[in-house]
Amino acid sequence: MHVFVTGGSGQTGPTVVAELVAAGHTVTGLARSDTAAARLDSLGATPHRGSLDDLDSLRRGAETADGVLHMAFGGDFSDPDDLIRRDRTAIKALGQTLAGSGKPFVSTSGTLVTRSGRVSTEQDAPDPDSVAALRIAGEQACLSFADRGVRASVVRLAPTVHGPGDYGFIPALIAAARRAGVSAYIGDGTNRWPAIHRADAAVVFRLALEKAHAGSVLHGAGESAVTIKSIAEQIGRMLDLPTTSLTLEQAAEHLGNPFLARFFSLDVPVSSQHTQALLGWAPKHATLLEDLESGDYFTPQASIRAEKIWLPHHGPHEHSHS
Repeated sequence: MHVFVTGGSGQTGPTVVAELVAAGHTVTGLARSDTAAARLDSLGATPHRGSLDDLDSLRRGAETADGVLHMAFGGDFSDPDDLIRRDRTAIKALGQTLAGSGKPFVSTSGTLVTRSGRVSTEQDAPDPDSVAALRIAGEQACLSFADRGVRASVVRLAPTVHGPGDYGFIPALIAAARRAGVSAYIGDGTNRWPAIHRADAAVVFRLALEKAHAGSVLHGAGESAVTIKSIAEQIGRMLDLPTTSLTLEQAAEHLGNPFLARFFSLDVPVSSQHTQALLGWAPKHATLLEDLESGDYFTPQASIRAEKIWLPHHGPHEHSHS
């Protein structure tokens, strides 16, 4: 299959591209910079210059492909309306190009669109009051093409996609622990997060392209419910620091970012049983706590990445999978 990929040079994207190439697929990847183009080329993909705002480039990429995988998402997180518009417009351009073809179209969302306080399944509708509600319009735009002759599906990724070079939520916790001399969680720390190893997420995306039925919602979660307290305790052990509970207000100061404090206070477990059954998939790689013990999370480079991404801003950069 010839797959057109957006977001292939981001954090999760390169592992997905490598998975597709290793499985025998041909990949063309959207590249908005020379650096992105070089990264895609190194992975065995053909760079396709353009951006999410260049709809003609998106259409050209989709026209010549046997399937499309849309992972790119981001921009100015202080303007959520523009983020929603940008994502939905790009998805519509890609989907319209595929209309009537029967080709697969996989778009990316996040499990944080689900309702908090319970274990959500793939069949549960997204919650308009969720912290990731800005991803809902993109989900709906993609799935609308299931009635227009496109094998459209959505992969909701766990908020923590862990693995080498991670610059997401977990490195921010580690960097804050280093600064404060204490590893922290909020309240009693029993709130739960799903997680998935990046290599497992790559397999989910590949199988979605190959096998998912039109209209499918899939959960990219290898673990359904990792408690924030267990994450903080593992960080404390690795850094030889005490672990403590903070209020939400204290956590905002501890993390240097109110946005992060709000995220780490959420209780958002999900199930991926339907996804595993539909795709014939099961997670095989390290769990989050195992990765914290044996991965590269505690290198100086990891802390530098986290400080650069999170401290000057109130939200993540391009290619977020929240």
